Amino acid sequence: MRSRATLALGLMATHVYGTYISNNTLASCLQAAGTPYSLPDSKNWTTFNSPFNQRLKFNPVAIAVPETPGEAQKALLCGRKHGVKVSPKSGGHSYAALGFGGEDGHLVIQLDHMVGVSLDGKTNIATVAAGTRLGKLALELYNQGNRAISHGTCPGVGVSGHVLHGGYGMSSHTHGLALDWVVGISVLLANGDIVEASATQYPDLFWAMLGAGSNFGIALSYKFKTFEAPEEVTVFSVRLPLDPTNVISGLETLEDWTQNTMPANLNMRLAGGNLQAGLEGAFIGDSEGLVAALEPLLNKTGGSIAVNKTMGWIKSLEYFAGAKLNQSFPYNVHETFYAKSLMLTGLHGQSAIDFVSYWLGPATQVSRNWWFQLDLHGGKNAYIPSVHSNLTSYAHRDKLYIIQLYDRVFGNSYPADGYSFLDNWVSNTTSSLTEDEWGMYFNYVDARLDRDTAQEVYWRKNLPELQSLKKKYDPDELFYYPISIKPAPRK
Repeated sequence: MRSRATLALGLMATHVYGTYISNNTLASCLQAAGTPYSLPDSKNWTTFNSPFNQRLKFNPVAIAVPETPGEAQKALLCGRKHGVKVSPKSGGHSYAALGFGGEDGHLVIQLDHMVGVSLDGKTNIATVAAGTRLGKLALELYNQGNRAISHGTCPGVGVSGHVLHGGYGMSSHTHGLALDWVVGISVLLANGDIVEASATQYPDLFWAMLGAGSNFGIALSYKFKTFEAPEEVTVFSVRLPLDPTNVISGLETLEDWTQNTMPANLNMRLAGGNLQAGLEGAFIGDSEGLVAALEPLLNKTGGSIAVNKTMGWIKSLEYFAGAKLNQSFPYNVHETFYAKSLMLTGLHGQSAIDFVSYWLGPATQVSRNWWFQLDLHGGKNAYIPSVHSNLTSYAHRDKLYIIQLYDRVFGNSYPADGYSFLDNWVSNTTSSLTEDEWGMYFNYVDARLDRDTAQEVYWRKNLPELQSLKKKYDPDELFYYPISIKPAPRK
């Protein structure tokens, strides 16, 4: 982290080379509050206003960069005072750039200078600042006490956006979602209060934050329970024959095995592309154990193990990250893409036919760099569905799969006629399904959905209660973005 003096010179002094600040502007309020910030004509603006998805570039009115909860609080109060919507941004990895507001004109509160992990050696509870990235979190937990939580594979993702909407990764079949390890959150509310939310304090807010948190407040820090990091993790990949005559039966075999046989210590996904497919994952245990776990499935599908490597916990995280774990500021990873998601109770019968027909038909005519990942989210031995569905606002514990569909371009803007590719794949797959059989995963967010549809597919049965809590905690929608939860109507 840069020193505070350096930060101040780079941010608070923007009026020296930026727009003149009058006494009644948002910037003037931020300056008077002592919160570091940047303006559109500041020299460092492009560093701060740089979304992960380069397809989406929005224009905030200012970006506040607090280093303490008090500075974040003052920034929020400035936005509230001047009638500006406030958007917290942790790692900035949102697929729809929602940390920048998802539209022009927001005050962004960038949290990536609020970083830190402290593990209590007696309780094994970790206190984690909201701007910490996943790779940093994993390293610190391991180095401070050989501990871990379940989380995603991209080390540059910020803890907040990831945790507050689920947090699926390569240990989730064994250890659940990242949000399943949260026992407390320090939350900055729309009215400017900072409260401690947990199962016993502000329990309704705690419930809402764990699954739909971007709608209700700014998480300033977390308390996580942790588990002992495993000594051995075996990473693997499996070759699968892709024969159009047996793909559907292969999917149905995979579904039956995932639902009824897949052991708890196996974490796996089906990865597919243009006329190719394979399995990859992480087994908590040794190589021999992996072979035994996969054997029933491989015998039925004709697959064969291509990679089988046993390593320690941190090395396994680095393997899937494809990068160093400690991603520091500035985070300079960018792609140009459009993505969608599906959460399904299964993929069989007509829905499997429709999915495969599109995969082996229209999708083969698209020359861009597209792929999908079908993560094995549920099953009778999985952790996620074992957690009672009422404990958090995460709405999809009954789903067997998470599918991420990703369409990327290199060096050019995303084509205006490209969106129909994934839109049609999703609509074709779900056309035969009831609402109870599918939804979408907010961490692979698609902000091109209309607001009403987005609320339904991301939060399903929990939406009415979430709308009531939105009315309670943010009735004026300070934390608005184009697909945010609407508050329940005022009586």
